[in-house]
Amino acid sequence: MDFSYLVRMITRIFLFLLFLSFQTFAQNFYTDLSHCATELTQENVIYDPSYFSISYPNGDVPKGKGVCTDVVIRAYRKMGIDLQKEVHIDMNNNFSAYPKIWNLKHTDTNIDHRRVPNLMTFFKRHQSELPITKIGKDYLPGDVVAWNLGGSITHIGIVSSVKTTDKKKILNCP
Repeated sequence: MDFSYLVRMITRIFLFLLFLSFQTFAQNFYTDLSHCATELTQENVIYDPSYFSISYPNGDVPKGKGVCTDVVIRAYRKMGIDLQKEVHIDMNNNFSAYPKIWNLKHTDTNIDHRRVPNLMTFFKRHQSELPITKIGKDYLPGDVVAWNLGGSITHIGIVSSVKTTDKKKILNCP
């Protein structure tokens, strides 16, 4: 048997197994993210859109307070990802790519990651944007979805693995 042929076959097998393991990791990540969000919805949280001064990195608004973005931020944090830090770094390096809604001149680690349009921009910039459809099965547990409630009011949530009695998916958001 030709040695180069054997190396190519081993390389192909390795790449195939690597691809499968990545697919499994990604699937488990999003399922776990969905579970984290579901756990968070069991906590008693009062809707409070106030501006809070929080630590950086890994800062959070006071326990028992928050908005829809805080469910997403806290779920990701349970998965070991600090969206406060990640959004801040990306905004700092690519400020012009982010919405100009608030007339900001620089980043603000206290609030930037808590704004739906900024999270939408962050996920899009990191190739995490899905096509928008009206078909529920197109959205899987762990997918982050955002929408406009009208009048420039945006909302965000995480698709849940928990289904309603009519077998439709639900979102984890406050």
